[in-house]
Amino acid sequence: MDKTNNIIDEENIKDDLRYLQLLALSYPNVAEASTEIINLEAILNLPKPTEHFISDPHGEYEAFNHVLRNASGYVKRKVENIFGNTIRTQEKKDLCTLIYYPEQKLQLIKAKETNLRDFYTITLNQLIKVCREVSSKYTRSKIRKDLPKEFGYVIEELLHESPLVSDKKYQYYNVIVESIIDTQRADQFIIAICNLIQRLAIDKLHLLGDIFDRGPGAHLIMETLCNYQNFDMVWGNHDINWFGAAAGNRACICNVLRLSLRYGNMATLEDGYGINLLPLATFAMETYKNDPCTHFSMKELNEESRQDEKTLRLIAMMHKAITVIQFKEEERIIKRRQEFDMNHRLILDTIDKEKGTCIIEGKEYKLNDTFFPTLIDGQRSELTKEEELMMQKIERSFLTSERLKRHVDCLLAHGCMYSIANSNLMFHASVPLNEDGSLKEVEINGKKYSGIKLMKKTGMLVRQAFSNDCTKEDKQFAIDYIWYLWCGENSPLFDKKKMATFERYFIDDKKSHVEDKGYYYLYNNDENVIDRILDSFGVEGKHRHIINGHVPVRLLKGETPVKANGKLIVIDGGFSKAYQPKTGIAGYTLTYHSRGLDLVQHQPFQSTELAIEKCEDIKSTTEIVENSSQRMLVKDTDKGRMLQSKVADLKKLL
Repeated sequence: MDKTNNIIDEENIKDDLRYLQLLALSYPNVAEASTEIINLEAILNLPKPTEHFISDPHGEYEAFNHVLRNASGYVKRKVENIFGNTIRTQEKKDLCTLIYYPEQKLQLIKAKETNLRDFYTITLNQLIKVCREVSSKYTRSKIRKDLPKEFGYVIEELLHESPLVSDKKYQYYNVIVESIIDTQRADQFIIAICNLIQRLAIDKLHLLGDIFDRGPGAHLIMETLCNYQNFDMVWGNHDINWFGAAAGNRACICNVLRLSLRYGNMATLEDGYGINLLPLATFAMETYKNDPCTHFSMKELNEESRQDEKTLRLIAMMHKAITVIQFKEEERIIKRRQEFDMNHRLILDTIDKEKGTCIIEGKEYKLNDTFFPTLIDGQRSELTKEEELMMQKIERSFLTSERLKRHVDCLLAHGCMYSIANSNLMFHASVPLNEDGSLKEVEINGKKYSGIKLMKKTGMLVRQAFSNDCTKEDKQFAIDYIWYLWCGENSPLFDKKKMATFERYFIDDKKSHVEDKGYYYLYNNDENVIDRILDSFGVEGKHRHIINGHVPVRLLKGETPVKANGKLIVIDGGFSKAYQPKTGIAGYTLTYHSRGLDLVQHQPFQSTELAIEKCEDIKSTTEIVENSSQRMLVKDTDKGRMLQSKVADLKKLL
């Protein structure tokens, strides 16, 4: 038996000889290969680092930023575990706030503190304890890469030297702390170590889409992500809408403008991306000056979003102007892309101004507004000369925004339609299904795709819209398809019979507003169907899940985020203020650490100012979705399997 195994091993080594010769360039002798095996084996037996899952921030930068800084309460729990009853509750709150916002909190403390030296001594020692705890899951080399250059050596010494070992070590440790204070570097050191704690608390961030729309700070969220140390994301329908706008799809541009005007969110457009809204304002004031635009009032979400009457009037006119143009641009796509099978959404030609009605899917509806000064009889989907000139200026503004281009490049580099990590399948909305719960085949350019193949194909089309390595016709199809992903029936990012935008604006009959959901939403609590989806994507493991966002969990109606016997988790609980009256909360997040999977439910975030001044952390409750009886190690993860493969290769090399 041994002889047979030796023959097989020799044959395998011969087959892998070219690869092993390349590997030998990195590990040229037995000593170096052996050392690397020892290092990798040690890493494999470290505790699994913590992953953080966030979905649907919808431009709510302050809440998103706070949840990112406090790691969904992970930092607070660590502080509680370390200090327990040894320090007062207020001291623990102050310490947590300092970790979250070191620069701002230091300024407040220094303005009130009478004995700064004592504060620095106590705080430095506390922060070193917290940093030592959150760094315990990593190798020294990993930590060394994250250390700030200015204080790297000092922090490393303090992290790996305990003052309790001996009197000599205590003196050494204490002198380092005292020297930091004496050289007046305590502030900079505190800021550096707080930022390090934040970086080490979470190993990887998984974002489940919908960064954009509704809230005023999507561009700030994007700046944070573009500078974040380790994240990936799956694209949401609102992200796709902005992709389309950045690629020059006019229907998507109109949708972006319409949603921004609806929620009074011009800051993202003008301040964030430099989009010039003056052409739209000028056109709207001239065209709709005699129209009350009753059904286009801005949604006021809170006191901060309140505007004066003159501004509200202008926003309503701009809102109606871009909405009508949106319907025209969408119908132009539908007419030139018959393969989208959306002729039932050609509504403009059915409008009877005299009767004040329209026809949708064979049924006549009464319109609540019949003032359409730009609809040309016989050519309802064509833009007027004034609309065309205005749209050319707006389109140019989107195409020349350097910041928008940089943010889209970031999302393309870090994102995709789906992702699989450590037995968790992530996508934003759905996988299209048939009535019987089987995977639905969707036709794109004459070929049919379902499940993972559909996700890959649609992801490739999104990238193709920004590529110059394809024909002009293929690129235009991809740009048009991005709009389909926003509102098409068979889109994994929409998956509804229709998007009833026209109906919600112009028809009072609420039955017409209903958007029937696809079968995925009917079956998302069926464990057998969820297992079939996981199987089709090749997701393995005893504890495997689908993690979604997209549809806010309405806690007030008794909905639960955990479905299908724990195999599907929906973590859109309403970051956006627009959703919170319906959901009753302000979002869910997940943390996946070495002990299991925690679902964190958040209450509305007040403000960064209150968080800093009053130590008002987000009130959160944690539900343990899964608790592992045995602590998970690196070797139990995707990275661990890669490292184990490398160890096997190195043993062959030996």
